[in-house]
Amino acid sequence: MDSLTHIALGACMGEAFAGKKLGKKAWLWGAMSQSLPDIDFVTSFWMDTAENLLAHRGFTHSFLFCVIAAFILGLIAEKWHRPHNISLLKWCMFFGAMIFIHIFIDAFNNYGVAWFEPFSNKRISFNAIYVADPFFTIWPVIAFAAILIMKRRDNRKRKWYLSGLGLSTLYLMYCLVNKAIIERDFMTILAERKISYSRHFTTPAPLQNWLWYVVAGDDKGYYVGFRSLFDSNRSMDLTYFPRNDSLLVPVKDHRDIQDLIRFSQDFYTVEHYGDTLVFNDLRFGQMIGWHNPKGKFVFHYYIQHPDDNDLVVQRGRFAGWNKETAWALIDRIKGN
Repeated sequence: MDSLTHIALGACMGEAFAGKKLGKKAWLWGAMSQSLPDIDFVTSFWMDTAENLLAHRGFTHSFLFCVIAAFILGLIAEKWHRPHNISLLKWCMFFGAMIFIHIFIDAFNNYGVAWFEPFSNKRISFNAIYVADPFFTIWPVIAFAAILIMKRRDNRKRKWYLSGLGLSTLYLMYCLVNKAIIERDFMTILAERKISYSRHFTTPAPLQNWLWYVVAGDDKGYYVGFRSLFDSNRSMDLTYFPRNDSLLVPVKDHRDIQDLIRFSQDFYTVEHYGDTLVFNDLRFGQMIGWHNPKGKFVFHYYIQHPDDNDLVVQRGRFAGWNKETAWALIDRIKGN
Protein backbone atom coordinates (compact mmCIF):
# COMPACT_ATOMS: atom_id res chain seq x y z
CA MET A 1 0.00 0.00 0.00
CA ASP A 2 1.00 3.65 -0.20
CA SER A 3 3.04 5.33 2.55
CA LEU A 4 0.12 7.39 3.90
CA THR A 5 -1.85 4.23 4.60
CA HIS A 6 1.00 2.60 6.51
CA ILE A 7 1.68 5.74 8.55
CA ALA A 8 -1.98 6.22 9.51
CA LEU A 9 -2.46 2.54 10.38
CA GLY A 10 0.73 2.48 12.41
CA ALA A 11 -0.16 5.64 14.33
CA CYS A 12 -3.62 4.29 15.22
CA MET A 13 -2.13 1.01 16.39
CA GLY A 14 0.53 2.85 18.36
CA GLU A 15 -2.24 4.73 20.16
CA ALA A 16 -3.99 1.44 20.88
CA PHE A 17 -0.80 -0.09 22.26
CA ALA A 18 0.53 2.64 24.53
CA GLY A 19 -1.12 5.96 23.75
CA LYS A 20 -2.06 6.76 27.34
CA LYS A 21 1.40 5.79 28.60
CA LEU A 22 3.63 7.29 25.91
CA GLY A 23 1.42 9.82 24.14
CA LYS A 24 2.78 11.00 20.77
CA LYS A 25 5.80 8.73 21.13
CA ALA A 26 3.49 5.73 20.74
CA TRP A 27 2.19 7.19 17.46
CA LEU A 28 5.72 7.71 16.21
CA TRP A 29 6.78 4.18 17.10
CA GLY A 30 3.71 2.81 15.34
CA ALA A 31 4.10 4.91 12.20
CA MET A 32 7.83 4.24 11.98
CA SER A 33 7.66 0.47 12.48
CA GLN A 34 4.65 0.12 10.17
CA SER A 35 6.70 1.90 7.45
CA LEU A 36 10.00 0.12 8.16
CA PRO A 37 9.74 -2.63 5.48
CA ASP A 38 9.78 0.05 2.79
CA ILE A 39 13.35 0.93 3.76
CA ASP A 40 14.28 -1.26 0.80
CA PHE A 41 13.94 1.85 -1.39
CA VAL A 42 17.61 2.55 -0.60
CA THR A 43 18.62 -0.34 -2.87
CA SER A 44 17.76 1.86 -5.86
CA PHE A 45 20.91 3.87 -5.15
CA TRP A 46 23.25 1.04 -6.20
CA MET A 47 21.14 -1.48 -8.13
CA ASP A 48 20.02 -1.23 -11.72
CA THR A 49 16.28 -1.06 -12.43
CA ALA A 50 15.70 -4.77 -13.12
CA GLU A 51 17.55 -5.82 -9.94
CA ASN A 52 15.76 -3.21 -7.87
CA LEU A 53 12.35 -4.46 -9.00
CA LEU A 54 13.09 -7.77 -7.29
CA ALA A 55 14.76 -6.16 -4.27
CA HIS A 56 11.70 -4.01 -3.53
CA ARG A 57 9.28 -5.93 -1.34
CA GLY A 58 11.96 -8.57 -1.06
CA PHE A 59 13.75 -9.51 2.17
CA THR A 60 12.39 -6.53 4.13
CA HIS A 61 8.90 -7.89 3.45
CA SER A 62 9.72 -11.40 4.66
CA PHE A 63 8.66 -13.21 7.83
CA LEU A 64 12.31 -13.55 8.84
CA PHE A 65 12.82 -9.79 8.64
CA CYS A 66 9.65 -9.32 10.68
CA VAL A 67 11.04 -11.45 13.52
CA ILE A 68 14.54 -9.93 13.48
CA ALA A 69 13.35 -6.31 13.23
CA ALA A 70 10.70 -6.79 15.93
CA PHE A 71 13.30 -8.11 18.39
CA ILE A 72 15.80 -5.32 17.67
CA LEU A 73 13.16 -2.58 17.90
CA GLY A 74 11.79 -4.16 21.05
CA LEU A 75 15.21 -4.04 22.72
CA ILE A 76 15.69 -0.39 21.70
CA ALA A 77 12.24 0.78 22.83
CA GLU A 78 12.32 -1.15 26.11
CA LYS A 79 15.62 0.46 27.06
CA TRP A 80 14.78 3.92 25.72
CA HIS A 81 11.56 4.34 27.71
CA ARG A 82 12.76 3.14 31.09
CA PRO A 83 11.29 3.31 33.68
CA HIS A 84 8.02 1.83 32.40
CA ASN A 85 5.82 -1.22 32.93
CA ILE A 86 5.89 -2.52 29.33
CA SER A 87 7.76 -5.82 29.12
CA LEU A 88 10.27 -6.64 26.40
CA LEU A 89 7.91 -9.35 25.14
CA LYS A 90 5.08 -6.83 24.71
CA TRP A 91 7.36 -4.44 22.84
CA CYS A 92 8.51 -7.22 20.53
CA MET A 93 4.93 -8.37 19.92
CA PHE A 94 3.87 -4.80 19.14
CA PHE A 95 6.63 -4.26 16.59
CA GLY A 96 6.09 -7.72 15.16
CA ALA A 97 2.41 -6.93 14.66
CA MET A 98 3.26 -3.60 12.99
CA ILE A 99 5.66 -5.13 10.48
CA PHE A 100 3.48 -8.19 9.87
CA ILE A 101 0.46 -6.03 9.05
CA HIS A 102 2.56 -4.05 6.58
CA ILE A 103 3.76 -7.10 4.68
CA PHE A 104 0.32 -8.72 4.97
CA ILE A 105 -1.68 -5.91 3.37
CA ASP A 106 1.04 -5.33 0.74
CA ALA A 107 0.39 -8.88 -0.43
CA PHE A 108 -3.10 -7.81 -1.52
CA ASN A 109 -1.59 -5.62 -4.27
CA ASN A 110 -0.35 -6.85 -7.64
CA TYR A 111 3.37 -6.14 -7.03
CA GLY A 112 3.83 -9.17 -4.81
CA VAL A 113 5.85 -9.67 -1.62
CA ALA A 114 8.62 -12.16 -0.84
CA TRP A 115 7.32 -13.54 2.46
CA PHE A 116 9.71 -16.49 2.44
CA GLU A 117 13.04 -14.90 1.53
CA PRO A 118 15.86 -15.81 1.78
CA PHE A 119 14.63 -19.43 1.65
CA SER A 120 12.41 -18.92 -1.40
CA ASN A 121 12.03 -16.08 -3.89
CA LYS A 122 8.35 -16.88 -4.51
CA ARG A 123 6.22 -13.73 -4.57
CA ILE A 124 2.79 -13.66 -2.91
CA SER A 125 0.15 -11.40 -4.46
CA PHE A 126 -3.60 -11.71 -3.93
CA ASN A 127 -4.47 -8.94 -6.42
CA ALA A 128 -7.47 -7.77 -4.38
CA ILE A 129 -6.89 -4.05 -3.80
CA TYR A 130 -5.20 -1.28 -5.77
CA VAL A 131 -1.92 -0.05 -4.30
CA ALA A 132 -3.47 3.37 -3.54
CA ASP A 133 -7.15 2.94 -2.75
CA PRO A 134 -8.64 6.02 -1.03
CA PHE A 135 -11.63 3.98 0.18
CA PHE A 136 -9.24 1.85 2.26
CA THR A 137 -6.96 4.66 3.41
CA ILE A 138 -9.55 7.26 4.40
CA TRP A 139 -10.70 5.51 7.59
CA PRO A 140 -7.39 5.29 9.50
CA VAL A 141 -6.47 8.79 8.27
CA ILE A 142 -9.70 10.27 9.69
CA ALA A 143 -9.23 8.29 12.90
CA PHE A 144 -5.66 9.50 13.38
CA ALA A 145 -6.65 13.10 12.60
CA ALA A 146 -9.28 12.90 15.35
CA ILE A 147 -6.83 11.35 17.81
CA LEU A 148 -4.29 14.03 16.97
CA ILE A 149 -6.47 16.85 18.32
CA MET A 150 -7.63 15.05 21.46
CA LYS A 151 -6.01 15.21 24.85
CA ARG A 152 -3.70 12.40 25.87
CA ARG A 153 -6.12 10.54 28.16
CA ASP A 154 -9.33 11.26 26.30
CA ASN A 155 -11.33 8.02 26.39
CA ARG A 156 -12.95 8.79 23.03
CA LYS A 157 -9.67 7.94 21.31
CA ARG A 158 -10.44 4.25 21.66
CA LYS A 159 -13.64 4.57 19.62
CA TRP A 160 -11.79 6.44 16.90
CA TYR A 161 -8.88 4.05 16.42
CA LEU A 162 -11.16 1.02 16.63
CA SER A 163 -13.43 2.58 14.00
CA GLY A 164 -10.51 3.45 11.72
CA LEU A 165 -8.92 0.02 11.92
CA GLY A 166 -12.25 -1.81 11.82
CA LEU A 167 -13.63 -0.03 8.75
CA SER A 168 -10.41 -0.61 6.83
CA THR A 169 -10.58 -4.29 7.70
CA LEU A 170 -14.21 -4.50 6.58
CA TYR A 171 -13.35 -2.77 3.30
CA LEU A 172 -10.53 -5.26 2.66
CA MET A 173 -12.96 -8.12 3.23
CA TYR A 174 -15.38 -6.43 0.83
CA CYS A 175 -12.59 -6.31 -1.77
CA LEU A 176 -12.09 -10.06 -1.43
CA VAL A 177 -15.79 -10.64 -2.03
CA ASN A 178 -15.60 -8.42 -5.13
CA LYS A 179 -12.64 -10.41 -6.40
CA ALA A 180 -14.49 -13.68 -5.97
CA ILE A 181 -17.40 -12.32 -8.03
CA ILE A 182 -15.12 -11.04 -10.81
CA GLU A 183 -13.18 -14.33 -10.87
CA ARG A 184 -16.41 -16.31 -11.22
CA ASP A 185 -17.70 -14.09 -14.04
CA PHE A 186 -14.38 -14.06 -15.89
CA MET A 187 -13.99 -17.84 -15.73
CA THR A 188 -17.54 -18.27 -17.02
CA ILE A 189 -16.95 -15.90 -19.93
CA LEU A 190 -13.69 -17.63 -20.90
CA ALA A 191 -15.42 -21.01 -20.84
CA GLU A 192 -18.38 -19.78 -22.89
CA ARG A 193 -16.08 -18.28 -25.51
CA LYS A 194 -13.87 -21.40 -25.51
CA ILE A 195 -10.73 -19.37 -24.81
CA SER A 196 -7.90 -21.62 -23.71
CA TYR A 197 -5.38 -20.35 -21.17
CA SER A 198 -2.72 -21.66 -18.83
CA ARG A 199 -2.62 -18.70 -16.47
CA HIS A 200 -4.82 -15.76 -15.56
CA PHE A 201 -5.29 -13.03 -13.00
CA THR A 202 -7.76 -10.32 -12.00
CA THR A 203 -6.84 -7.08 -10.24
CA PRO A 204 -8.60 -3.75 -9.56
CA ALA A 205 -8.28 -0.83 -11.96
CA PRO A 206 -6.88 2.37 -10.36
CA LEU A 207 -8.19 3.97 -7.18
CA GLN A 208 -11.28 1.80 -6.53
CA ASN A 209 -12.56 -1.77 -6.33
CA TRP A 210 -15.56 -1.98 -8.67
CA LEU A 211 -13.87 -2.07 -12.07
CA TRP A 212 -11.34 -4.86 -12.54
CA TYR A 213 -8.58 -5.48 -15.06
CA VAL A 214 -8.53 -9.11 -16.22
CA VAL A 215 -5.91 -11.14 -18.13
CA ALA A 216 -5.82 -14.73 -19.39
CA GLY A 217 -3.53 -16.51 -21.83
CA ASP A 218 -0.53 -18.71 -22.37
CA ASP A 219 2.96 -18.58 -23.85
CA LYS A 220 1.55 -17.42 -27.19
CA GLY A 221 -0.26 -14.33 -25.91
CA TYR A 222 -2.89 -12.86 -23.61
CA TYR A 223 -6.48 -11.66 -23.69
CA VAL A 224 -6.91 -8.42 -21.76
CA GLY A 225 -10.06 -6.57 -20.72
CA PHE A 226 -12.07 -4.86 -17.98
CA ARG A 227 -14.99 -6.20 -15.98
CA SER A 228 -17.24 -4.17 -13.68
CA LEU A 229 -19.18 -5.56 -10.76
CA PHE A 230 -22.15 -3.74 -12.25
CA ASP A 231 -21.93 -5.26 -15.73
CA SER A 232 -25.38 -6.65 -16.41
CA ASN A 233 -24.53 -9.25 -19.06
CA ARG A 234 -21.99 -11.91 -19.88
CA SER A 235 -20.58 -10.12 -22.91
CA MET A 236 -17.10 -8.72 -22.49
CA ASP A 237 -14.65 -7.02 -24.80
CA LEU A 238 -11.26 -8.73 -24.76
CA THR A 239 -8.20 -7.51 -26.67
CA TYR A 240 -5.53 -10.01 -27.68
CA PHE A 241 -1.84 -9.17 -27.33
CA PRO A 242 0.69 -11.66 -28.80
CA ARG A 243 3.57 -12.46 -26.50
CA ASN A 244 6.24 -12.17 -29.23
CA ASP A 245 8.80 -14.20 -27.31
CA SER A 246 10.90 -14.54 -30.44
CA LEU A 247 11.86 -10.88 -30.19
CA LEU A 248 13.77 -11.67 -26.98
CA VAL A 249 15.96 -14.38 -28.51
CA PRO A 250 19.00 -12.10 -29.09
CA VAL A 251 18.92 -10.78 -25.48
CA LYS A 252 17.21 -13.52 -23.45
CA ASP A 253 20.47 -14.53 -21.73
CA HIS A 254 21.03 -11.00 -20.42
CA ARG A 255 20.63 -10.74 -16.67
CA ASP A 256 18.18 -7.81 -16.79
CA ILE A 257 15.85 -9.74 -19.13
CA GLN A 258 15.94 -12.81 -16.89
CA ASP A 259 15.12 -10.58 -13.89
CA LEU A 260 12.23 -8.98 -15.77
CA ILE A 261 10.75 -12.35 -16.77
CA ARG A 262 11.01 -13.61 -13.20
CA PHE A 263 9.50 -10.39 -11.85
CA SER A 264 6.57 -10.53 -14.28
CA GLN A 265 5.67 -14.07 -13.19
CA ASP A 266 5.40 -14.87 -16.92
CA PHE A 267 2.71 -12.26 -17.58
CA TYR A 268 4.57 -10.33 -20.23
CA THR A 269 4.61 -9.36 -23.89
CA VAL A 270 7.33 -7.92 -26.10
CA GLU A 271 6.81 -5.36 -28.84
CA HIS A 272 8.47 -2.56 -30.77
CA TYR A 273 7.82 1.10 -30.04
CA GLY A 274 9.18 2.45 -33.31
CA ASP A 275 12.74 1.11 -33.42
CA THR A 276 12.84 0.39 -29.67
CA LEU A 277 12.26 -3.06 -28.19
CA VAL A 278 9.94 -2.93 -25.17
CA PHE A 279 9.16 -5.46 -22.43
CA ASN A 280 5.61 -5.13 -20.99
CA ASP A 281 4.67 -6.52 -17.58
CA LEU A 282 0.91 -7.03 -17.91
CA ARG A 283 0.20 -7.21 -14.18
CA PHE A 284 0.18 -3.43 -13.76
CA GLY A 285 -2.55 -2.87 -16.34
CA GLN A 286 -2.91 -0.53 -19.27
CA MET A 287 -2.76 3.23 -19.42
CA ILE A 288 -6.45 4.22 -19.44
CA GLY A 289 -7.27 0.80 -20.87
CA TRP A 290 -10.98 1.22 -20.06
CA HIS A 291 -10.94 4.16 -22.51
CA ASN A 292 -8.46 2.79 -25.05
CA PRO A 293 -8.41 -1.03 -25.26
CA LYS A 294 -5.21 -0.91 -27.32
CA GLY A 295 -3.48 1.42 -24.89
CA LYS A 296 0.12 0.92 -23.84
CA PHE A 297 0.87 -1.00 -20.70
CA VAL A 298 1.73 0.88 -17.52
CA PHE A 299 4.93 -1.14 -17.01
CA HIS A 300 7.03 -0.91 -20.16
CA TYR A 301 10.78 -1.42 -20.01
CA TYR A 302 12.99 -0.08 -22.80
CA ILE A 303 15.34 -3.00 -23.39
CA GLN A 304 17.75 -1.06 -25.62
CA HIS A 305 17.71 2.06 -23.41
CA PRO A 306 17.96 0.80 -19.81
CA ASP A 307 18.90 4.23 -18.45
CA ASP A 308 15.40 5.47 -19.34
CA ASN A 309 13.72 3.01 -16.95
CA ASP A 310 14.25 4.63 -13.54
CA LEU A 311 10.50 5.12 -12.97
CA VAL A 312 9.38 2.03 -14.84
CA VAL A 313 6.57 1.14 -12.41
CA GLN A 314 5.31 4.65 -11.65
CA ARG A 315 5.64 6.50 -14.95
CA GLY A 316 2.59 4.97 -16.62
CA ARG A 317 0.13 4.72 -13.73
CA PHE A 318 -1.67 7.97 -14.52
CA ALA A 319 -0.29 8.80 -17.95
CA GLY A 320 -3.01 10.12 -20.24
CA TRP A 321 -5.40 10.94 -17.39
CA ASN A 322 -7.61 13.96 -17.88
CA LYS A 323 -11.22 14.95 -17.30
CA GLU A 324 -12.43 12.85 -20.23
CA THR A 325 -10.64 9.66 -19.22
CA ALA A 326 -11.65 10.09 -15.56
CA TRP A 327 -15.32 10.32 -16.56
CA ALA A 328 -14.79 7.34 -18.86
CA LEU A 329 -13.56 5.37 -15.83
CA ILE A 330 -16.67 6.33 -13.85
CA ASP A 331 -18.95 5.40 -16.76
CA ARG A 332 -17.21 2.04 -17.15
CA ILE A 333 -17.56 1.35 -13.43
CA LYS A 334 -21.33 1.83 -13.80
CA GLY A 335 -21.40 -1.23 -16.05
CA ASN A 336 -22.41 -2.06 -19.59
